[in-house]
Amino acid sequence: MRREGYELTVGQPQVIVKEEDGHKYEPYENLVVDVPEEFSSKVIDLVTRRKGELMVMETKGEMQHLEFEVPSRGLIGMRTQMLTATTGEAVMAHRFYDYKPWKGAIPGRNNGVLISKFQGKTTAYSIDKLQDRGTFFVDPGEEVYAGQILAENIKPGDLVVNGIEEKKLTNHRASGSDAATNIAPKTQLSLEECMEYIEQDECIEVTPNFIRMRKVILDEIERNRQAKKMAAEAI
Repeated sequence: MRREGYELTVGQPQVIVKEEDGHKYEPYENLVVDVPEEFSSKVIDLVTRRKGELMVMETKGEMQHLEFEVPSRGLIGMRTQMLTATTGEAVMAHRFYDYKPWKGAIPGRNNGVLISKFQGKTTAYSIDKLQDRGTFFVDPGEEVYAGQILAENIKPGDLVVNGIEEKKLTNHRASGSDAATNIAPKTQLSLEECMEYIEQDECIEVTPNFIRMRKVILDEIERNRQAKKMAAEAI
């Protein structure tokens, strides 16, 4: 569709939930992971935090063979975290097993995001000032808009930032003050990696030339209003 010039918006993947006799049931999968023994504890911790249960643990040579039962919801976004935790040495496969009772809330992404406050072109000056706050998905000179996700925050929670601020020019110059900024290259995510990364209030804008992540509600005031409303309903 992208090659034919279409644009589309992709949301966070959702599982199909069944309801029987007033009870919710969700799909479960068999997850098999083969990993070097020194990383097995990290894999077990990662899967159990996502409501998975360890069913089989065997040693096969230098590898540890692990089998889990885990809700399909828990597998969303797990691949990237698994490869990071095991330095890319884990081999994982999963398949549908059965529907079982709803397991409750599953923790999502630990870190928040940096969101653009304005529309315009990002500047090296602005990104350089914000580098210590997160890892950027955009380079200087890229067109962005309000509500677009610019970077991953190093802390939990979202932060709205000005990514298009330009340096104020004065008549005075200090030696070295205009030296080139040292900006790290942006993190480039594929469509599949973006789908694993986004949360429920975020989506992916796919165009023939770009893949951008953004908030579903672009307006900051409306986004805060909806967040308060959902928090009140959850009480």
